[in-house]
Parts: sequence; structure tokens; C-alpha cells
Amino acid sequence: MSRELEHIWSRVQAQLALVVDEPTYRIWLEPLRPLELEDDRLLLDAPVQSCRWVRERFGRVIQASVELVLGPAASVEIIPAGDAGAGNTNDTHASGASGGHRATPRPTAAGLRNGPPAPTPTGPLGNPKLTFEQFVIGDCNRLAHAAALTVAEMPAQAYNPLFICGPPGVGKTHLLSAIAILLLAHNPSLTVRCTTGEAFTNEFIGALGSGGTERFKLRFRDVDVLLVDDVQFLERKTKTEEEFFHTFNALHDGGRQIVLTSDRPPRDLQALEDRLRERFEAGLVADIKPPGLATRLAILRKRAQHDHIQLGDSHALDVIAERIDTNVRALEGALIRVVAYSSLTGRPLTSELAGEVLDSLYPHSAPSAQRTRTVKDIQAAACSYFGVSPDELLSTARTARVAWPRQVAMYLARELTGESLPAIGRQFGGRDHTTVLHAWRRTSARILDDDASREAVEKLCQALDRAQP
Repeated sequence: MSRELEHIWSRVQAQLALVVDEPTYRIWLEPLRPLELEDDRLLLDAPVQSCRWVRERFGRVIQASVELVLGPAASVEIIPAGDAGAGNTNDTHASGASGGHRATPRPTAAGLRNGPPAPTPTGPLGNPKLTFEQFVIGDCNRLAHAAALTVAEMPAQAYNPLFICGPPGVGKTHLLSAIAILLLAHNPSLTVRCTTGEAFTNEFIGALGSGGTERFKLRFRDVDVLLVDDVQFLERKTKTEEEFFHTFNALHDGGRQIVLTSDRPPRDLQALEDRLRERFEAGLVADIKPPGLATRLAILRKRAQHDHIQLGDSHALDVIAERIDTNVRALEGALIRVVAYSSLTGRPLTSELAGEVLDSLYPHSAPSAQRTRTVKDIQAAACSYFGVSPDELLSTARTARVAWPRQVAMYLARELTGESLPAIGRQFGGRDHTTVLHAWRRTSARILDDDASREAVEKLCQALDRAQP
């Protein structure tokens, strides 16, 4: 890949990451690879299993992002990986779009949230990073990794259900995807259903509205393995909980494997019915903790090796590993930022550059101090800095005077704490997780384009550091 194409693609990726939610980006869009740029036509390849799905569901948003980088005359063509004939696609795993794709309107938010018509193995399997080989084992995740590997090798014979829990960004989704990939490598005839708590809920509500509940039940009960990410999303959704309860029983009684992930252990899912929590605890509960320094450094080295990242000196990754001690997602996000800055400026990726890039959001401080930051600490600092009251910050007011401080506080809560999006939303006046995600995207875009906004976020981070004991 030429340096120019690499630079252009990094800018397109930055735009895509702002438009769709993080799981959607990681599963569907991150695996895309640029092949060539000829005139104003960008050629991309996608994993064979998901190529047509990406073209159908995300062609518009990819087109829009490319236009923002290359101009309105740009076009995009997406082909299956390994297909040398651009536009000559013959994807047997899905039906719909043809080779080249050109569109300008963006898809609706609902269109981005919905999964494929049949969330079978073509789901997270398109991402080559989410395998057992790419998973870095440490003391923080050894049990969860061993249990996941056992389930993948002997489904429904060892741990059923397997419940993997831990804070956001520590590798739960990675293990879930790795299980699916290995299962199908051993036995391609298996029916593996990959979904999320949110997607299950949305599909069930849609089935109720359209009278398609029997078809819905068949889709989720006539499977060999059910993998559900973020099952905590089922909390406080009575009808969906009941349907999942019966789905769980049907699969478990039929000797089918169930694997669930959550940001909390079953005992802490207090809003779930007792009978569902009891079933979650009936198998093996394996927790994942934030990675230690050695594991963080190993993760960065593996990512750099996998992505062929050229380092200016051997200590560049040490700086990132020492500075980011919250979770793997934040760690990889910091690496992406440093790599993008290096690409944009043409400077080698050195420890000095890494320190400069990370100083704004991850200033030098003791690791233990970073871990003690809470949503309430961030809210208090935002109120003090912007001159708004706590009641105003949590209110429904949408005036610029209140909305911007609230968005910044939500942004920092996601960046600097281990809280999940729903947990953050609950602490901001009971807001939905999508509101938090929207605030994060808006703030991310604003601090990239506006120096005053970036300076405000940096000063707020400094205020939080000064407030640490």
C-alpha cells in the first residue's frame, strides 16, 4: 500500500468511526482494506463472508465518508478479498448488491443498528483480528480464554452456559468471535447464531409488531450455538426477558451451547428476573479484568505486528502501554491516534511523538489515580469548569450553555472510566446509551476541528488530574 493511499484510508476510517457505533465499526468496517485509488475511484476489499452485506448496509455511509475526504466526485467499489477482478463479484453467502457501489445519502440510525437478516457465522467472523491467535493472554483473562477455547473445541460438553463478564473494552467480544471462528473451522455445518442483547431485543420487538414471532423463535432456537454479546441490555425489558428465558431453556434442554457476555456478573444484573440470573450462573462465570502493564505491552506489540506498523524507536509502545491502563479498547484507540498523527504529519512514530499525542487526554499521572476517576468526578469537574449546576447538567435542557458541557462530560466518562454506555447514561439523568454515544461522537468531531473545544477538553482533563489525591 502506498503512503498516499494509507493516509487517505486512515482519514476515511476516522470518518467512519464517528458515524457508526463502535461494535458495528469493529465487526463490519474495520476489516475493509484499500487496494487502489485510480482517478477518483477507491477500490476496497472486504472479507468474502461479509462483502455483500457490507455493500448493502454500509455502502452509503462508506461513500459519504470517502466523499468527505476525496470530494463529491469520488466513488467506491467493494469486492471480496482475493477477487482480482474488481466488480466481478460472486458472493454466495448473501444476495443483493452488485459489484460497484455509488450512493450519497447516509443510512438511517436504525439501519446501522440492525444486524444481518440471519445473524449466522457471517457476523463477527469477517474480522481477522478477532481470533484466538490474536488474543493476548495474561493474568487478567487467563480463565476466560481457557474456558472459551474449551467451549469452541467441545461445544455443550464442558461449560454450558459460559458467561464472560468484565468492564467495557477488555476483550469479551473478541473471545465471542474467536469461539465462532474456531467452531466453524472444526465443523462448518454447525449453525452458529451471533447477536447482541440490543439486536435480540430489536428483532423481537419487530417480530411482535409484524406478527412474525414464530419465525423469530425458529431463528434463535433452531441453532447449534448461540452467542450473545452485552446480554445486560435485556434488563428492564420484561417481554424480551421472558422470550430470552424460553429461548435459553429450549437451547439448554436440547444440549445446545450458549455463550453470553456482560459488563457485570449475573449477581449484579439486579434488574433481570431472578430465574434468568440463576440460569446465567448455572454454568461457568469467567471474569476479565483490565490488563496489567505486561499484557498491555504485549497487546500493542501484536497489534503493531499484525498491522505492519513501522516504529521510529523501540520505546514508542512503552509510552502508550504505561499511559493507558483502563482497557484494551482505549489502548488500541490510543495506538490508532498515534499512528494516524504520524501518518498525517509524516513524522516517525517515536516515544516522543506518542507522548505528545497522548498528553491531551492521557496526561502523566499515577495509574492508580487514573483508575479512581468516576462519572461523578467528571460531572463535578465539568460543572465547575463550565459554570453550570449539577441539576442543569443532568436536566433535559438543550441550550448550548448546558448541552456542550453535558456532551463533554459524557465524552470523558466514556474515555476515562471503565463504565459501560448504559451505566453512563443512567448517571446522566437516566438517559439512553445511544445518547451517550451521540455525545461522544459529537465531541470527538468537534475537538478535531475546533481548537477552542479541544483546549476546553484538555483543561478539564488537567482539572481532573489536579483533583486526584
